[in-house]
Amino acid sequence: MNFLKSTLAGSMVFASLATAALSAEDTIKVGVLHSLSGTMAISETTLKDTMLMLIEQQNAKGGLLGKQLEAVVVDPASDWPLFAEKARELLSVHEVDVIFGNWTSVSRKSVLPVIEELNGLLFYPVQYEGEESSKNVFYTGAAPNQQAIPATDYFLEELGVEKFALLGTDYVYPRTTNNILESYLKSNGIADADIFVNYTPFGHSDWSKIVADVVALGADGKKVGVISTINGDANIGFYKELAAAGISADDIPVVAFSVGEEELSGLDTANLEGHLAAWNYFQSADTEINASFVDTWKTTMGAERVTNDPMEAHFIGFNMWLNAATEAGSVEVDAVRTAMYGQEYPNLTGGTAVMLPNHHLAKPVLIGEIQADGQFDIISQTTEVPGDAWTDFLPESAVLVSDWKDLGCGMYNTETKTCVQTLSNY
Repeated sequence: MNFLKSTLAGSMVFASLATAALSAEDTIKVGVLHSLSGTMAISETTLKDTMLMLIEQQNAKGGLLGKQLEAVVVDPASDWPLFAEKARELLSVHEVDVIFGNWTSVSRKSVLPVIEELNGLLFYPVQYEGEESSKNVFYTGAAPNQQAIPATDYFLEELGVEKFALLGTDYVYPRTTNNILESYLKSNGIADADIFVNYTPFGHSDWSKIVADVVALGADGKKVGVISTINGDANIGFYKELAAAGISADDIPVVAFSVGEEELSGLDTANLEGHLAAWNYFQSADTEINASFVDTWKTTMGAERVTNDPMEAHFIGFNMWLNAATEAGSVEVDAVRTAMYGQEYPNLTGGTAVMLPNHHLAKPVLIGEIQADGQFDIISQTTEVPGDAWTDFLPESAVLVSDWKDLGCGMYNTETKTCVQTLSNY
């Protein structure tokens, strides 16, 4: 239980309850694969806490299929190759029945060969770049058409942005997302010279030159906007530099894809009012089901704790998994996978999430404006948008579809009528 020593007392209580000394045959094991240390701990520790809360709640209801759920928590420590080792440990040593985990795409890519080799099942709760579809992964976060494209449309149509700074952390998610966005922007008449792209390492802290370059982009008087795929604690330095430079959202708006309530809780947000984030959920959503979820979270973990989008994705994914296993009468991976298609569960923001044959959800897209208290004012919300595994804005991907239910293929070429490949070593 050493991994819990650095976490909150509330987490310790739930971990001790969820991992009570029960014999293996009496429990259904749920793997929790989130970084509790390193650069991504700022985001991922909360997701571990979320899973422990959800598991404890379900056990209080009687568990699943007549058994209690047992959380098996490991710490891959923001070390991408270690994610693969920990996934193998969960499946081969602990023999978990399902895994909820990962944040960054590079960590997910590290895990893919392992779970496909061992036929594990991963629920991945974070927005990502798409261009992937594994039969062993259910993607409960946003695909680009459920976050990046709608946010870009908002900049173009509502804010009149004419020049774009695409700032990201240097790994697969920002690079692929920005590749899609560059293509999309050019198709909307934005010139090459009006698109500035920059990547920085995980944990990057000196943002002075990059912010200066963004400001210089607007020297000709054209409206500049920042699309941010900066991940982890590097966001702290970025937003502090914006504030230090006296840049307001009226001057240069920022829309972030990896900054939510949890990340803002560590910042002085008074100078960030008006900047934006695009997600499928915000804590400020005014629904009864969300009020209940937020109240349970704060009662369990502390009044100062906030909720965020990947938490909702785990909430939806976990409950869909419970329902699919109940329908299948088994937690066996192939049986659960088959029962997952068409599963529905309420969104915390209203409406219903639906699991599609491409292992993505249909979910609403929300744009929120940062408030002084670190919460978001929801200024735009769509109806449910079906997640697209393969973007329509890259020629090589536009011809691909994913359909594990009927075609048994995650990479089906609609022109050649063939399944390109079924494993995810893309």
